[in-house]
Amino acid sequence: MRERGLTTNVSEQAGLRAGALGLVDCIGQSVASIGPTLTPAINIALVAGLAGNGSWLSFLVATVGMMFVAFNISTLSHRHTLSGSYFLYIGRTAGPLAGLVSGWLLIGAYLMMGVAISFGFLVFLQHFLDAVGLVSWQPDQMLTVAVLVASMTLAAWGNVRFSARLGLALEALSLIILAVVTTVVVMRSGRIVDTLQLDFGSLRLGGIMTSLTFAVFCFVGFESAATLARETRNPRRNVPLAVTVSTLLSGLFFVAIAYFMVLGFDDNAAAIADSASPLTEMARRAGLSAAAGVLYFGALISSCACLLASLNAVSRLLFSMARYAVLPRRLAAVHPRHRTPYVGIALSAVMVLALSLALLPLGNLEAFGDAGALATFGFLAIYFLICIAAPLDQHAAGTLALRHLLASGGGVLMMTFVIFGSVYPVPPWPQNLLPYLFAGYTLLGTVWCHLLLRRRSGLGKRLQLDLEG
Repeated sequence: MRERGLTTNVSEQAGLRAGALGLVDCIGQSVASIGPTLTPAINIALVAGLAGNGSWLSFLVATVGMMFVAFNISTLSHRHTLSGSYFLYIGRTAGPLAGLVSGWLLIGAYLMMGVAISFGFLVFLQHFLDAVGLVSWQPDQMLTVAVLVASMTLAAWGNVRFSARLGLALEALSLIILAVVTTVVVMRSGRIVDTLQLDFGSLRLGGIMTSLTFAVFCFVGFESAATLARETRNPRRNVPLAVTVSTLLSGLFFVAIAYFMVLGFDDNAAAIADSASPLTEMARRAGLSAAAGVLYFGALISSCACLLASLNAVSRLLFSMARYAVLPRRLAAVHPRHRTPYVGIALSAVMVLALSLALLPLGNLEAFGDAGALATFGFLAIYFLICIAAPLDQHAAGTLALRHLLASGGGVLMMTFVIFGSVYPVPPWPQNLLPYLFAGYTLLGTVWCHLLLRRRSGLGKRLQLDLEG
């Protein structure tokens, strides 16, 4: 159903709780999906190892690039208020096959992000127990992952407003803890202006550009507010704002924390890259060794928020694809009281748990990196396609302007560079196999989607005309 080119809101028909989320809730969904605390806790080591003292500049460039992508998502989410959203954004401009493959890729990306977060939780738990002198209390890893996934599943199962606000509250608490300790670290250093980091002539430009792949990885999940559009009040205003605000705020945080962490390491970025526990080392250098436990407690909280947001996002995508009969209709079932897609939530949780347990033999850091890389490949492909779809959608509506073309061009260039940088230089074995695994997953999905469209002759038309079941 359409009115003046805009997809009408059929939340009550779909059974989801229409108008449950406000602007703050939407921002909370996206920020929790990003999990900003995870960057200084574990991801920054990859950026610092390549960009050195220019790590903050790498995050600044990544922020500008991701703002281009956020603008393209905002233009689409302003015109189309859709649950699951992205496979329809792309399918209605690039064709049904591209849309279905996009949905396939995004499902895999959110699930692998959930797996990566589960292993991140195990890493942070180990650092936390080490910091508080309870290393011998390390619980069984299989049981820990099962409890983590089960608890976040219960939170997602309930009222969507509760789960969104819980994610925001957890992430806010984590960031407050990190901000307080970082402030003390900066005060102990006795300076704010770091001439070495601001000496552009001494920064490694090649390393900064190479590190962009890892810097962009820190942003993935920012788009997830759009997957809850059907449950959002005034979605044409709140969803675009949530996507852009969460991207900008997270980017500014990444720039600041990278700058202050390098400052806290006395401009020795290589020490960050070599550290298995960057936050612990930063606290120790500032004479705040006791604060390491607090910092990693914050990282544990952030992991919970990120996993919860991932389950919310992927379950809405499954729900929406089931509504269009792409996936089994059972996935479109809505809880009669909570009005959440509980079958999709349960299936998502089972898959995250099963994949996490299967990857346990790799080791926590290895599994975190591999799952995160596979998730990032999926997100990058979606962002690339979104940057192409957005101006095509505006052209179809007769509202294409120069700003749409500039945003599209900027986003396509950034995503092309990052995608190329993720496969070249060729990573060492076995990480060099990951692009082939992703290519195989994409090929499998493409074949399945092609066969599905051939068997169901009216499916493409249903996607184009917004004919939900």
